[in-house]
Amino acid sequence: MANNQNSERAELQEALRNLPAVDQLLKQPAVGNLLDEFPRAELITALRAVLDERRAALRRGETPVTDVPALALDVRQMLHQRARPSLRRVINATGVVLHTNLGRAPLAQDIVAAIVDVMGGYSTLEFDIETGRRGDRQAHVRTLLRELTGAEDGLIVNNNAAATFLVLNTLGAEREVVVSRGQLVEIGGSYRMPEVMAAARCRMVEVGTTNRTHLRDYERAIGENTAALIHVHTSNYRIQGFVASPTLAELVELGHRHHLLVFDDLGSGLLAKDVPWPVGENEAGDVITAVTSDGAPEPERRGSRVDEDDQAGEYPPPVGRWDEPSVRESIAAGADLTFFSGDKLLGGPQAGVVVGRADLIGHLRGNPLMRTLRPDKMALAGMEATLRLYRDPETLYRRLPVYRYLSRTPAMLRGLAARLRGEIARLLPDAEVTARVDHSYAGGGALPTLEFPTWVVRVRCRSMPAEHIVAGLRRRDVPIIGRVQDEALLFDCRALADDEVEQIAPALADVVRELAELG
Repeated sequence: MANNQNSERAELQEALRNLPAVDQLLKQPAVGNLLDEFPRAELITALRAVLDERRAALRRGETPVTDVPALALDVRQMLHQRARPSLRRVINATGVVLHTNLGRAPLAQDIVAAIVDVMGGYSTLEFDIETGRRGDRQAHVRTLLRELTGAEDGLIVNNNAAATFLVLNTLGAEREVVVSRGQLVEIGGSYRMPEVMAAARCRMVEVGTTNRTHLRDYERAIGENTAALIHVHTSNYRIQGFVASPTLAELVELGHRHHLLVFDDLGSGLLAKDVPWPVGENEAGDVITAVTSDGAPEPERRGSRVDEDDQAGEYPPPVGRWDEPSVRESIAAGADLTFFSGDKLLGGPQAGVVVGRADLIGHLRGNPLMRTLRPDKMALAGMEATLRLYRDPETLYRRLPVYRYLSRTPAMLRGLAARLRGEIARLLPDAEVTARVDHSYAGGGALPTLEFPTWVVRVRCRSMPAEHIVAGLRRRDVPIIGRVQDEALLFDCRALADDEVEQIAPALADVVRELAELG
């Protein structure tokens, strides 16, 4: 037994000694030629990492390939992996337009151009051109926020969680803030309203029940130490059925009668209800309206029969109205402060926006924490450019990607699906490729009860698990993120840019070929 162990140890040591040294590998053309593509320091780092992997495999009792061509191939792959940024663009074929994990709102070209213009050099971030003196970074968006929301003043911070925290810490610390139990939300990333209140040093007072809270519940909870009433929009869910809750206007009347502040946490950030409902335009370029003047869905748009690959489906009628409260409505109802996200339905970069009474906004600016939450020049440039687009709301569905994707009609999506299906079928003749009706969602905690009719392309490779293919697509230089359902890949066309439709089929064919070669 001891002899066997000694023999194995000797064999291991021999195998480890036989691994070429870094200097030896650099002299081999298959490795040395990589210096034409990569810096020497990067090449040496990759060589050491690959050799360390081989040593670890040998110590585990494995027999890895250690010839120079195999090592050179692994080194090249590692170099490309190290050169590839971790944060990079992906193709969103999930159908979720405001996909939190994929960065939420894609930005309009006008917004991107504004950000690029200030990020590469110096800017007027805190410089007043008129006086030549130090300026206020919030001034770049203040006028637009006033104009578009009807509020007296406004400011921008990192995100809506920061906005909520700043408001509660500034105006409710060491005091009570009353909230309905039905609004104690938890959203993505473990953001929980009770924990935000605790971090802001407020004492949360819960009233009502999960499904029913009455105005009298709020009134009974008001005491000497009450600072504010807060209304929280349940962004990513709705409670339906036997439910009751006061309107914001009713809360405002109650709060102001008791000399209390009333906050409205809107979350998803629909700016105004007069933003056209996203439906789109027909092939002639005419705008398709979703509602008639009296707010009823147009009869001819109630549904359409479609057939594809011997499958028939019926689209639900367009809803024709926003199932979201708006910022402008909140201010008009008398909320003292209203806060919301910039990268959801607003369609801009990540930011938290607070609008409302000028004196309260002044208190927020004076909080020392404001410096830790303030936006940088890129966020401000992006938000200013986003808000400028809202001066012409009729063109939002063309200029703002969020509205462009939400406004795609079934006919548009069917055309995209037909193109994608045809190209995949051409490149993968052995695969089962079909197109069919499905549904997608706005995402980002917005419009959670609405299903948007869409078209998806379904791909099944009989000899290859769908999970393996989708993993291969994720490893591309530009990852393609789709869905897997019933052992098939689904590519939803709703949030695909036109040029992205052309990229999916070749990438899919490459992944299938690579997996087949691996056996």
